[in-house]
Amino acid sequence: MKVGFLDSRAARLRGYWSAFLRELGADVAEPQLSDAEALALGQQSLSGEPLPVQLALGRILALGRVDAVLLPQPPAVAGDAWGEALTELLPRRISGLPQLIPVPDGGAELEKAATEIGLRLTHNAGRVRLALDKVRPLAAGPKVAAPVLSRASFSTVAVIGPRSLLSEDILAGELRPTLEGLGLHPVFGSELALSDVLSRAERMENAAKVPAGERELFGAASLLSGKSAVRGLVLVASKHDGAHQAALKRVAAKMHKPTLLLELSGPETDFSALAAFRDRLTGLATAEEQA
Repeated sequence: MKVGFLDSRAARLRGYWSAFLRELGADVAEPQLSDAEALALGQQSLSGEPLPVQLALGRILALGRVDAVLLPQPPAVAGDAWGEALTELLPRRISGLPQLIPVPDGGAELEKAATEIGLRLTHNAGRVRLALDKVRPLAAGPKVAAPVLSRASFSTVAVIGPRSLLSEDILAGELRPTLEGLGLHPVFGSELALSDVLSRAERMENAAKVPAGERELFGAASLLSGKSAVRGLVLVASKHDGAHQAALKRVAAKMHKPTLLLELSGPETDFSALAAFRDRLTGLATAEEQA
């Protein structure tokens, strides 16, 4: 059985699943296309869908002929059909896809899911147990360093959006240099320690009933907006992603600092609104200094 792993940069446990497959001795397929080629392929097939969905499809197709593909599950927001059921919706839209197997990106179900997948791939319980023992230290995910919150002569902004978008250079890689070129120092919420983000999200009203993806967005925004160095927040969503745009508007309504909702549409993204936002932040800082 030949298996592929969707190597999403947004997944926290990429190392865990990659190592697990190696320890199982699985026949793992390697991508045959670059990310740029994969995105173009996904856009060709799903032209009206969010960028992360297009990239996921392109990466699946880039694996060539495989029997199954493991897909890390992204945290969904309210009304986010793709986030809630990506592995079910893609085969309905695109015929001929291999079996798509969702895998958790952490949490209490991680080892149970790994056991079931290992048995499906090897039919060897002993080998699965040994593989689990080897990779268990990786289940906590990588350590995350605290971000640098200030930079001389720059105004700091928090950049908040889904990890599936902000963590992918092919989708959001132009955002950081564009902000820096405007004299803004970006701190990405997607690069914060998830434990800190989720702890902050507990402040949400009825937090336990809020979808995981929205808790992440609020937690990161609240955590960074509470820092005195942060002057404002750039809230980023993909074109055609109404669910995340709506979630970010709800987050913005809870913030006490200036916000800007920015829609990414790939290479043709219009960044002109960032200059006006920079001027707004600079004007506020000047007014505070004169007060």
